[in-house]
Amino acid sequence: MAQQNENIDAVTYSASATSGKVWFITGASRGFGRVWTEAALQRGDKVAATARNLDSIADFKEKYGDLVLPLELDVTNPEQVKATVNQAFEHFGRLDIVLNNAGYSLVGTIEEANADEVRALYETNIFGPLAVIQAALPLLRKQGGGHILGTSSNVGHITYPVIGYYCSSKWAFEAIHESLAAEIEQFNIKVTIIEPGAYATEFGSQQSLKFSAGLDIYGDFKDQFFKQLMSLERGDPEATGDAILKIVDAENPPLRFFLGSHNLPGIKETYAERIAVWEEWDEVASAAQGNN
Repeated sequence: MAQQNENIDAVTYSASATSGKVWFITGASRGFGRVWTEAALQRGDKVAATARNLDSIADFKEKYGDLVLPLELDVTNPEQVKATVNQAFEHFGRLDIVLNNAGYSLVGTIEEANADEVRALYETNIFGPLAVIQAALPLLRKQGGGHILGTSSNVGHITYPVIGYYCSSKWAFEAIHESLAAEIEQFNIKVTIIEPGAYATEFGSQQSLKFSAGLDIYGDFKDQFFKQLMSLERGDPEATGDAILKIVDAENPPLRFFLGSHNLPGIKETYAERIAVWEEWDEVASAAQGNN
């Protein structure tokens, strides 16, 4: 009987979700979060837009009125996360899309960054999204479905020096969401990982970057790295809104979605190199299996 009720709820949810979606977005004050909040609101969707500073998202309320619910949120505060997610759900009556977008990058070599800096990075980039997901899941199950999106990066597959800890947070982010997708498919809840390449957002601003104390021995190396980084062709973040809307409107959205045109060629090259190395060492690896 319980399973029958869940199926009925899922059908009801699917029908109700076709006429204007309700979003919960973290990090809505700038970058992709602001662009995607605006895209949703412009087409008449409703958004619980969250940010550390309410003043940074006050203009949404002025422009879109009751379509938007601005909420103050520090994703590193689990109690506040739970209360804010519940407040959004109670206000709108449902949450169709839960989008974890808040995050920042730690700049520093593996030797330079200290443990406290790495922990703080993970509090925002990993434990923050986890708190949002864990607060939202009972509500999404209750309503019969939903869609969880998380902003990762192309560095969820590859790594760069100097931002290795940031890369590591995105690798963890990817693994968590892939496991999550398998676990909650049974509840009619979808998962999509958004993986942007280089874009001209505020992500490179002082608000989105934190720097470890530098060691002189890495000075020249980091200078060269930043020169290469700054030479990358950057996409227009304003051009991404339609893509995200297509993802959330899709009947069968992808688990992973590369945002931008430069990601796939680089990833193909990276994995080709990895496979070549694995194959080169396969005889040694196979011999270590034993049982022969």
